[in-house]
Amino acid sequence: MKDSHLILGVTGSVAACKSAELTTRLVKAGVEVTVIMTDAAQRFVAPLTFETLSRRPVVTDMWSRTRYPDPVHISLAEWADLLVVAPASANFLGKLANGIADDILSCTAISVKHPPVIAPAMNDRMYNHPAVQRNIEVLKERDCAFIGPETGRLASGKMGIGRLAEPDDIVAVIQSELAKWRAS
Repeated sequence: MKDSHLILGVTGSVAACKSAELTTRLVKAGVEVTVIMTDAAQRFVAPLTFETLSRRPVVTDMWSRTRYPDPVHISLAEWADLLVVAPASANFLGKLANGIADDILSCTAISVKHPPVIAPAMNDRMYNHPAVQRNIEVLKERDCAFIGPETGRLASGKMGIGRLAEPDDIVAVIQSELAKWRAS
């Protein structure tokens, strides 16, 4: 994993706080991590958290000027070895499954060279909804790698499926996917 370039997409979920730990683990492993945050993600965790942990600018919209040349989503897609979305909300799954590209993360996701690693996190009712399950199946058919979600205590306080996979487990899938794409 050392010397890899990874985009970490963070969507709106209370599980976004776990993405901070994931960022730390990836950076310690020698991965360059650029974080893209949706508007909803920024309601849970501040971009400054990820900027500090990754030591790189955080991308929050299509229009802000960053160190990346325009168009920023294409520059990032060309730079990255892999895109990981953790947590991935039901909204993001629907966008990616249907080719909707209306923000920086969804535009980047349809521009990367390899299918992304997706770690869903949401309430069990949302996760089990037929539309969400169909979107997951569509994305699996397109070779997206999924990890989780896990069963456990949810933000609502009840037990159910929908918890974000643990950072160590996500790192293991990232390692596997990077090895697969390097071998091809």
